[in-house]
Amino acid sequence: MDPSDTADRATLRIRCSGEGFAEARSFIRDTLHGWSLDRHSDDAALVITELAANAVVHAMPRLPASETEVWLGLLLDPAHVMLTVSDSGDNPPGYPATDGSDLREHGRGLCIVDALAEEWGWALTPPAGKTIWARLSTCPPR
Repeated sequence: MDPSDTADRATLRIRCSGEGFAEARSFIRDTLHGWSLDRHSDDAALVITELAANAVVHAMPRLPASETEVWLGLLLDPAHVMLTVSDSGDNPPGYPATDGSDLREHGRGLCIVDALAEEWGWALTPPAGKTIWARLSTCPPR
């Protein structure tokens, strides 16, 4: 965690590897537990892992995964938790072309994010790179 983290914000830099993704999931679960939002930890961990994996595969494909780092962020407001993944790539996120009958094992990350998040998007981060964000509701289901 970053020393500048506050009660409603947390950040973590990870290497994009199996260990890094496990660290990301633990970071999400521990942070949400501290915010008394345990019931959202599975969805949030899945979303952050998919976004980080997309950064490795699509945003920074020229680097070996073990040399690729991304920044993870969580921001809490009264009704949402915002998840962010920042990387040094400037390629925009996008859905793979598919006709709906595709049975590939990969390529469903943003579809998963779209299904779990209330909203998601991305923005370029000067001087280089981008941040992809996903907003999850913390309100109880109706």
